[in-house]
Amino acid sequence: MTDTPVLFADPDDVERRLRAVGYLPDRRIATAAFLAARLERPLLVEGAAGVGKTDLARALAEGGGRELIRLQCYEGIDESRALYDWEYGKQLLYTQLLKDHLEELVGATNLDAAVERLAATDTLFFSERFLVARPLLRAIRSERPTLLLIDEIDKADPELEALLLEVLADFAVTIPEIGTLRARTRPLVVLTSNNARDLSDPLRRRCLHLVITAPERERELAIVRARVPGVDEALARAVVSAVHKLRSFELRKPPSIAEVIDWARALGVLGRGDIDEGTLRQTIGVLVKHKDDLELADKRAAEVARAAAEG
Repeated sequence: MTDTPVLFADPDDVERRLRAVGYLPDRRIATAAFLAARLERPLLVEGAAGVGKTDLARALAEGGGRELIRLQCYEGIDESRALYDWEYGKQLLYTQLLKDHLEELVGATNLDAAVERLAATDTLFFSERFLVARPLLRAIRSERPTLLLIDEIDKADPELEALLLEVLADFAVTIPEIGTLRARTRPLVVLTSNNARDLSDPLRRRCLHLVITAPERERELAIVRARVPGVDEALARAVVSAVHKLRSFELRKPPSIAEVIDWARALGVLGRGDIDEGTLRQTIGVLVKHKDDLELADKRAAEVARAAAEG
């Protein structure tokens, strides 16, 4: 494994670089990212869906000049999707080509020599020529520095956690047919979790831990200003105030940051300078995505509109 340059000088450097690529961290986020990079420890980022966990990884990769390699987890994901697989179609093609020459090989004058020539092809079909690198192996074999994002690890089965522990231990993968492949440069690793299930203690112990919650009012206002260029200041404040009121209700899925940005853009496209009950009801589908939540927002539209007017 070759040494990689220091990624960030200090938490201030992290914050500056993340802001430059459109992600507005608070001090806690910047410090956690700095420590993960400097201590070379995976960063486990937990929080509700839509608070910016995946976007943080994207920004760290972009701000740090690293290639982003993403492993999207889901129920049933296995080693062949996470680590590596064999290119079976290509193997079959080569097998057919070998069969085409089988008569020539077996017909050799020296039968022992023909057998040896056939036996020599055994390892051909399980060599790097036929290896399909999935995200974990791609991160390990990459020539350039990478950020490995293991997204929504809580959706994967516990068996994948055991595989991750083995890989994250020394960033090496042992493939029985080939041998041990070691990382050329050490990836920066970010894992995200929506807390769909409890993660194992060994995985938690290996990681630094960061919990991201919905942003406070002023930070969310700054995000809207940054991500919706030219947004009217009064409209931006109305949007954020309305969203914070909605989040105080018992919704199945509170509005995410991405949905808040979409709503601000939608209101701008419609030329709305404020948010009254009618505007809220007409555009609420941009912000709220579940039927029960839509009904609740509709019933309490007056409260939300009042909060928006107060800014």
